[in-house]
Amino acid sequence: MQGGADYVNNPSGLYAGVWASTIKWTKDAGGGGSVEVDLYAGKRGALTSDISYDVGVLTYVYPSNGLAVSANTTEIYGQLNYGSVYAKYSNSTTNLFGFASSKNSGYLDIGANVEIDSGLVLNLHAGHQQVKNNNTYTYTDWKIGVTKDFGVLSASLAVIGTNAGEVAYASPANGKFLGRTSVVAMVGKTF
Repeated sequence: MQGGADYVNNPSGLYAGVWASTIKWTKDAGGGGSVEVDLYAGKRGALTSDISYDVGVLTYVYPSNGLAVSANTTEIYGQLNYGSVYAKYSNSTTNLFGFASSKNSGYLDIGANVEIDSGLVLNLHAGHQQVKNNNTYTYTDWKIGVTKDFGVLSASLAVIGTNAGEVAYASPANGKFLGRTSVVAMVGKTF
């Protein structure tokens, strides 16, 4: 289950929000807990008529995660958009998702969301996670998908994948590899 809420102040560009989801990875990693809560705040605006920005902070909270190094993670981020193309960089100000000595790990996200027909958007993404002091967990990921806006609902279908190593990203609890190429379908409604 997932859900979230956002507050946006359009004149100033300031925003804040919360998102929560049930998870299994902290248990699979030998800890506990079954919930992720994301808290974020930032500012969006325009630099020119074609270039916009988004800067902020995001904290991932894993209540009762019980890992030797806490999974709780805080990142600062900055994003530039040029039309439908974007580039975003996130830097962890804490250890990253339970990795010891991983403060200042970084994630580069580039992509585009291109309208190919009325209400139909092509979604492209490539990302690279650098885990500080632990190259075994460094990886690149990608996504190719489409999103359709039906007015009341939106739907998306995407193929996602990664070159994450099976040794690094297999669950210690059951040996299941979490980095396989997958198809993801979603239906959503915005209130």
